Amino acid sequence: MEKGIVFNIQKYSLHDGPGIRTTIFLKGCPLNCWWCHNPESKRLEKQVIFTKKRCIGCATCVSKCQEYAIDLIKENNIIDKEKCNDCGICTEVCPTNAIELIGKEMTVSEVMKEIEKDRVFYEESKGGVTFSGGEPLMQDKFLYELLKECKEKKIHTTVDTSGFASWSTLEKISKLTDLFLYDIKHMEEEKHLRFTGVSNIPIFKNLEKLVSAHPNIHIRMPIIPRMNDDENNILATGEFISSLGLNKVNILPYHCVGVDKYKRIGEIYKIPEILEPAHEEMEAIKKNLNLLKLNVIIGG
Repeated sequence: MEKGIVFNIQKYSLHDGPGIRTTIFLKGCPLNCWWCHNPESKRLEKQVIFTKKRCIGCATCVSKCQEYAIDLIKENNIIDKEKCNDCGICTEVCPTNAIELIGKEMTVSEVMKEIEKDRVFYEESKGGVTFSGGEPLMQDKFLYELLKECKEKKIHTTVDTSGFASWSTLEKISKLTDLFLYDIKHMEEEKHLRFTGVSNIPIFKNLEKLVSAHPNIHIRMPIIPRMNDDENNILATGEFISSLGLNKVNILPYHCVGVDKYKRIGEIYKIPEILEPAHEEMEAIKKNLNLLKLNVIIGG
């Protein structure tokens, strides 16, 4: 049976598709967005993270680490990423969960068991399951089998994607998916490459093909101050969406929720000075997109 790496299962979600949903977060992402609020999702493999405020300095982890990768004297993150092999032994002995292993290998049946626990809520609210990440298409074989199981059990499915994958992968997944939440982060290729680490050309080409192959696509636009919120980019994005015959758009205001996670995984957050956009700014963006006859919602 196909296996995959899951880093979170969120129950009773109301912002990842219609109705009450279970969101399955799959590990791994080919993008490296500066504003990512789930940086622990980027690596495909399981990884050890450290939460300083939980640490009581007992040094149990130090004595168990066979790679000598833990140093309690370090100020922010006691784990040496160069030495750590993410075996997870230290996480098993930490009494306060200051050290945790992010990512769990699960079978299709194990994930489906979690999904089916809330079937009654899906049926009452016309909800279902959403596969997110990371980028769920990075684990396409695992995702395909999960979607197939959901289809057989008549559970509504949504895939939240950046669109950065081969067309053959996206096409295969589209045959079993009820709804796509498709991200557009920036219209200018140079800036997209700078802020996400990848070109937007394959993303746009895939979207153009997907429009012809799938009837239900909602666009998601993260709004990041000083990066993609200028009027020219907003207008260009709206015109592109409209040209494809798509109508439903969610504009997602940048938030600082994930900043602390960077410290926990031992990485530097690139845009600490960026502030969350004011509600008035989001309303102005919505108004501009409405002029293009787009149905725009602020938030998930």
